[in-house]
Amino acid sequence: MKLLLNKKNSNNQTQASVYMTKDISAEGLMAIYEALGRIAAGKVAVKISSGEPGGHYFLSPKLIAPLVQLVNGTIVECNTAYGGGRGDTLAHRHVVERHGFTEIATVDIMDADGSMSIPVVGGKHLKEDMVGSHFADYDFVINLAHFKGHAMGGFGGVLKNMSIGIASSMGKSLIHSAGKEKTGFSMNTPQDDFLESMAEAAKAVASYVGENIIYINVMNYLSVDCDCDSNPAKPEMNDIGILASLDPVALDQACVDLVYAATDGKALIERMESRHGIHTVEYAEEIGVGTRNYDLYRI
Repeated sequence: MKLLLNKKNSNNQTQASVYMTKDISAEGLMAIYEALGRIAAGKVAVKISSGEPGGHYFLSPKLIAPLVQLVNGTIVECNTAYGGGRGDTLAHRHVVERHGFTEIATVDIMDADGSMSIPVVGGKHLKEDMVGSHFADYDFVINLAHFKGHAMGGFGGVLKNMSIGIASSMGKSLIHSAGKEKTGFSMNTPQDDFLESMAEAAKAVASYVGENIIYINVMNYLSVDCDCDSNPAKPEMNDIGILASLDPVALDQACVDLVYAATDGKALIERMESRHGIHTVEYAEEIGVGTRNYDLYRI
């Protein structure tokens, strides 16, 4: 294991460890999981994005299958708030089947039976985070995100995957409206309020599960668009690798930094900056989700 970078982004002296491999394969994913040193035990939820119909940059079932099966995991998702091909449970189940996820594991649409409320402590927008009611059934979470751009958030990584991703349809409405609405899909929320609401929802999930969670970002197919886009833009940069940490803030920050360091990251950088995407990470650190200071190790 080799230390690649010691990065300080704030006055906070806490330093998190982030691990990286350039090997984007099932073997590489297994190696990055083992490097974390935290074993997924009990009933394990593996949170991914199932991908919108028509899209094709979501994480490959072939890539994730060995890890999911090693931990006897259940792939978990929640329905969208904007309709589309995953706006209700029946349609969403068809998507996860067509995209190949049911071939490798059981898939649970966690808000199929409604929502449950978990508290947001110290939030200025959200008092609660509404997540899929089945979330209570799990002992451990593998937050397995595809890092890429996003039309509203600028980018999506593990913070988005545990906030918008674990939120029920109702919870997604709350986040998008900065706590004002539990139905519909608000497009009029001030941008920073929306980004801060994502960070607050991420804090709620992190607090709820405690240490029973790990965070992994796969940096491939680095489109400016999200897996929730049915017609995403073609990536304009090369794949980077798989990164993981026990700190979601440090992990997303490290991935952002790698995009900036890449010689071909112009399009994704423009997408992130046009949406003030880094503010999600900044605010997440401010409210205590994690630290932006990290040591990056190559495994």
